[in-house]
Amino acid sequence: MNSLMRAAKPALAGRVAIVTGGGRGIGRAIAKRLALAGASVVVTARSEEQLRETLTLVDESGGSGLAIAGDVTRETDVEQVVSEAERTYGPVDLLVNNAGTSGAGASLWEVDADAWRHVVEVNLFGAFLYTRRALKSMVSGKKGTIVNMCSNAALRPLPLNSEYSCSKAALIRFTECTAEAVRELGISVFAISPGLVHTTMTDGVPVFRNVPTDQWSLPERAADLIVFLASGVADSLSGRYIHVSDDVRDMVERAEEIRRQDLHTLRLRK
Repeated sequence: MNSLMRAAKPALAGRVAIVTGGGRGIGRAIAKRLALAGASVVVTARSEEQLRETLTLVDESGGSGLAIAGDVTRETDVEQVVSEAERTYGPVDLLVNNAGTSGAGASLWEVDADAWRHVVEVNLFGAFLYTRRALKSMVSGKKGTIVNMCSNAALRPLPLNSEYSCSKAALIRFTECTAEAVRELGISVFAISPGLVHTTMTDGVPVFRNVPTDQWSLPERAADLIVFLASGVADSLSGRYIHVSDDVRDMVERAEEIRRQDLHTLRLRK
């Protein structure tokens, strides 16, 4: 457990969190960390079996959790998850849009159009649906934190995985749009990158097979960062893109400079 986690742990007691894509990998690590930090955690994913495994870890951590299967691209499923969270624990004030998927690694002229669209729907439209619904609770209560799971893939072209690169770039911009819309309402919004993590998704991408061991990141690093952001310590950085390797405490201290120079954003530089 690193210093970010130790600093933020007491701050999440009484918080109500939803973690999408919480059945395995990074989402599972996030759910466990949030529970350890005192939050009530609602996890959702398509696999009920994986969700039960995550919920067991939440319970073993001494936390309170709820698992609800659903598809992030279906508005009815999103409504069910958020409504059940509100009925069980109260207004949602922490949303982690972690659910994501990658492409098949095909050339643009060979990729299946429906498969391309599916990646964008999960990575971007799913985050939109959950953000829109969760904001109804947050705006009413004038408090909340939203964290969108992005990637450095948004910052460079991926010719064999354009759907992933495009969807993550759009998610960073969506983060910025949302942050501006709620800036005066006590709500903070962040885009983060977990680094390169061994997951079912990344392990199936050929380009990652020869990446050296020391370049991989543990999912707990992203989980610790989210707990830190949820504590409110970094609210001055709302709207920014933060990588797990960034010195977030230093960023907080330089927040005014970062805003003035418009750093950690998706911009066209001349």
